Amino acid sequence: MKKVSVLIANNNTRDVLKLCLENLKDSYENLEVVVADTDSSDGSAEMVGKEFSWVKLLKLPNNGLAFALNKCFEAATGDYYLYLGTDAFPKEGTIKGLVDYFEELSHADVGAATVKLLLRGGAQDMDGHRGFPTPFVSMFHFLGLDKLFPKSKTFARYFMTYEDPEKEHEIDTCITHFLFVPAKVTRKVGRWDDKTFFLYGEDIDYCFRIKEAGFKIMYLPQFRAEHWKGVTIGIRKESQDVAMRVPIVKFRDRELTLGKFRVELQRLSTDAMELFYRKHYSNKYPLIVGLFVVATIRIFKAYRVNKQRYINWRKGLK
Repeated sequence: MKKVSVLIANNNTRDVLKLCLENLKDSYENLEVVVADTDSSDGSAEMVGKEFSWVKLLKLPNNGLAFALNKCFEAATGDYYLYLGTDAFPKEGTIKGLVDYFEELSHADVGAATVKLLLRGGAQDMDGHRGFPTPFVSMFHFLGLDKLFPKSKTFARYFMTYEDPEKEHEIDTCITHFLFVPAKVTRKVGRWDDKTFFLYGEDIDYCFRIKEAGFKIMYLPQFRAEHWKGVTIGIRKESQDVAMRVPIVKFRDRELTLGKFRVELQRLSTDAMELFYRKHYSNKYPLIVGLFVVATIRIFKAYRVNKQRYINWRKGLK
């Protein structure tokens, strides 16, 4: 039976991580789990060491998600890698089903796959079913045209809502909360770009490079996983009961209050948009398009950052 290495980066999500590891135990006969704890202050590493002796535990500084995933990759020995969020829970049979899928000769051109990700409320997490964020794809999305014309291949490519969510098909990108990749593909594509992307954007960049290498990325709804989205950022109602609540977060050699940390996450999420554009699209579009894209992203960043500051004020977070 092929070995699967599950690679998990954790930062201050101890209770959810515990549930994640309990769910993985006995989920597949030949499973290796590598957890990179990035300087958590909530006892995550101690919990893993005490309660899950079968897990490979890496204790790392918080140098970003891509950095942690690279360290997990270096420690992994599997034939397949499942990059998994601490808040993601594969359903029974999902991991075996993915291995069987990739072992079929007819799928030799598939470089990665994801499953149907379901939020706690039962809705599909569409961030796991996306097209690449070209300037026009992104513009149509933020103007709301994809909601007005969800079946249009022109206007709705951001979440590819014109595809049947119950049938397998090719997509452009998914998220690191559930990304299944053969080791041979990883060796060809290379490491995660931890020089450019600290947090956010690393998954879209990696998927972009998988496709550049000539592979397909498949969405396979016959396999499923639950995603408790928002555990780190703490702004989604459905994950408030499990959201990170540590008073201080060690982050980029700094100690931030939880409120300031969440502001920083909003800043990074939009910075990643600009970094991705500069890396992959700046030479493909005229300068005027690039200037418009960057200006729009920076306006959007100001909106997100100030919205988070307001949320912090309303909740009494420093």
